[in-house]
Amino acid sequence: MNKVYLRRKINPRVVNGHPWIFNNEVEKVDGDAQGGDIVEVLTHDKKFVGRGYINPKSQILVRLLTRNRTEEINERFFANQIAKCWEYRKKLGYTENCRLVFGEADSLPQLIIDKFNDYFVIQTLALGIDVWKPAIVKALNEIFSPKGIYERNDVPVRELEGLPQQKGFLSAPFDTKITIVENGLKFYVDIENGQKTGYFLDQQDNRRAIQHIVKGADVLGAFTYTGTFEIHAACYGAKSVLGLDISANAVLQANSNAALNGVQDICRFETANAFDVLKQWGKDGRQYDVVMLDPPAFTKSRETIQKAITGYKEINLRAMKLVKPGGFLVTSSCTSLVNTELFLQTIDMAAKDARRTIRQVTFQTQAGDHPVIRGMDNTQYLKFLIIQVQ
Repeated sequence: MNKVYLRRKINPRVVNGHPWIFNNEVEKVDGDAQGGDIVEVLTHDKKFVGRGYINPKSQILVRLLTRNRTEEINERFFANQIAKCWEYRKKLGYTENCRLVFGEADSLPQLIIDKFNDYFVIQTLALGIDVWKPAIVKALNEIFSPKGIYERNDVPVRELEGLPQQKGFLSAPFDTKITIVENGLKFYVDIENGQKTGYFLDQQDNRRAIQHIVKGADVLGAFTYTGTFEIHAACYGAKSVLGLDISANAVLQANSNAALNGVQDICRFETANAFDVLKQWGKDGRQYDVVMLDPPAFTKSRETIQKAITGYKEINLRAMKLVKPGGFLVTSSCTSLVNTELFLQTIDMAAKDARRTIRQVTFQTQAGDHPVIRGMDNTQYLKFLIIQVQ
């Protein structure tokens, strides 16, 4: 096995358990390691660190899979790891729909597997994990006997690893438009063409958090995608719900989801640019009991963090101006580069500029099937906040 030797002075991040080893942390590589090969990582004085996959074309040279010297990386390794992931989710109660594998947080770097009842969607976002895709599919078949497995590797990040973007069946073909049940409500999921893996499972616990504040309320939702928060609000007793999204296709799906749950008379969706509409409606003096924001990530790189903060501040300021005194703002950020402290500071700045007093009702992260590992910032990305606006 090829060996990778670390520099004498390395980032404590590696020693403390982070699986990423960057090019500039490596002293030398013994052997002719090819992209995707499993390599052994050693300190400068030849102490064992772990085993992982290498990609000389990536800034992250090695991603560790194990720190156990006796553990071999083979088909059985992946079957065992996925079985452990499933046992963990079952203990937490995430059995019907869940993120079965959450990459680094599950010691399977750059592997995402979402479980939608009997259907599975896979993303292999690095060369080294993509090589083991057949073993991963085999493991899923052994453990679950699924009705279908689909690959959603149509993501630009794969190109950084020298991989093509692609999607398609990893099992016998099946109808990729399925229906799932979340918190007792039904939702259509488009596995083939929906965003990411077809549905955002990470907010499933947070959607329950709105149940008391929306009772009897007039609710406005922006960046609704397929309307999950809004439909929860309608089913939790809201008087009226209006959802906005810039995507006409998303609005079509959201209205279908409203009809699926029998709340189409209470909950409706319209195609609109949320930034423009929130600003105009604020000028018009519109008011709502509850305003909900669930925007997409505003940045994917550190160079544009300031732009993202500006965007978050703007939409939250506009939203606060639409909330009746004593009403509530429900707001989220899924941008991992904007940490919790920075996100909350941005909300505070928005409140100051809107000349509104706020108090926190609840602050949460992503659902427990997306576990957070302390010291791995990329595993804690979602911020979910409910505040009362005075």
